[in-house]
Amino acid sequence: MVWLGVDLGDARVGLALSDPELTFAHPAGNVRVFGDSFQALDDVIGVIEDESVERVVVGLPLQLDGTEGKSAKKARRWAANLAKRMQDYIDAGECAVAHVPDIILLDERLTTVSAHRQLHEAQVSGRKHRPVVDQQSAVVILQSALDANE
Repeated sequence: MVWLGVDLGDARVGLALSDPELTFAHPAGNVRVFGDSFQALDDVIGVIEDESVERVVVGLPLQLDGTEGKSAKKARRWAANLAKRMQDYIDAGECAVAHVPDIILLDERLTTVSAHRQLHEAQVSGRKHRPVVDQQSAVVILQSALDANE
């Protein structure tokens, strides 16, 4: 069983995958989206098919007070669109998996801060953070879900 973590961004959508034992999350790259994270849906579906993903954990960017703003609502729409598009592909026989994986949303407040800290601790220079921080944020999101699953 493999889980996929997703960090939605305006420039990139970061991805992370778990190991089959659901112990560790590791970076799985970024999808460039040029201002529209919905452009990443087919790429994410490709990863789900290629890796036989059973659960997708999408970061839910709540505001610091815990309420939902525009970004959180967009994340909910993105997750719903992922499920719908996958189901459409499955119904049309155009998908390599037989069912839509579980899609959950997980509070991602401060994950970018945590990702930057982890990159700094790994001695990745500050100017090199930008291309990898989204996938590192996806690692933080996914690892939180894996730890909560124990």
